[in-house]
Amino acid sequence: MDDNESAERMKIGDLQRYSKEIDTIVKVVSKTEPRSVSSRRDMSSHQVCEALVGDETGSIYLTLWDDAIDGVEAGQVLSLKNAYIKLFRGSMRLNIGRLGSYELVESAPFEEVNLDNNLSDKQFEQSYRSTFGGRDRRYSRRRRY
Repeated sequence: MDDNESAERMKIGDLQRYSKEIDTIVKVVSKTEPRSVSSRRDMSSHQVCEALVGDETGSIYLTLWDDAIDGVEAGQVLSLKNAYIKLFRGSMRLNIGRLGSYELVESAPFEEVNLDNNLSDKQFEQSYRSTFGGRDRRYSRRRRY
């Protein structure tokens, strides 16, 4: 890894509630059991779980969906590309999403994960405006004729 590549990486402790295009390296501390959820969009069934990940500056829950669940285990080091922050029930969650990716890497550029600064423990006021990308929910529905 060269200096230019490491300079572009974000630290977990620097993430904000609207952070996006996040490239970082994290260590997986733990992972919850997967649970089944139904999509609101098409009622399809999906598996979801959360992995507590972090670096020397802080920790946060990473949401894992379907196929990504089996690829991530406690103790692994992940390089995340194009991840983003989303609020879930008022707390920050790191998401990979459709446009992001992760890959396993050999080792972390830090020794220990800072569990004392868990960004997912902080609560935020979640308004409809932040949920619907700046649009008020009342006006976001299209009429169907």
